Amino acid sequence: MKQRDIQVLQEMGLTYWQVRKPEFFPNMQVPVIDLPESCKLLFITDNELNEHDAWLFGRILGSMKLTPEQALSLPLEAVEQVAEHHLTWCWFAGCQGAHPVGCQVLNSSSLQAMHSNPSSKKALWQQICSYDK
Repeated sequence: MKQRDIQVLQEMGLTYWQVRKPEFFPNMQVPVIDLPESCKLLFITDNELNEHDAWLFGRILGSMKLTPEQALSLPLEAVEQVAEHHLTWCWFAGCQGAHPVGCQVLNSSSLQAMHSNPSSKKALWQQICSYDK
């Protein structure tokens, strides 16, 4: 991809993109996602968070002694593009897939589903606590 094309995408606010048919571009390099050193939790979901979901996410982060600045959200397809990282946690919400090596993995229903399902919140909390042992 030409630098001009990348600049146009960034000006549009698109910092992540995926070619749907990479076989048409044999010389294309797969983009790499560099996580900031401050990122300790990778939140993987294909759902867009609304205000209520963001509130719940913030509460869960707080219970893990993390701040929103220490978390980054990516869609499932982007996980394979994560380069070196300093992650402690990798949380799959409403999806499952391969995770970056060396982090503690959490699996839960989507945040949207958690609002009306206390047992899914409890199951997530039990997973978090199991790493404290």
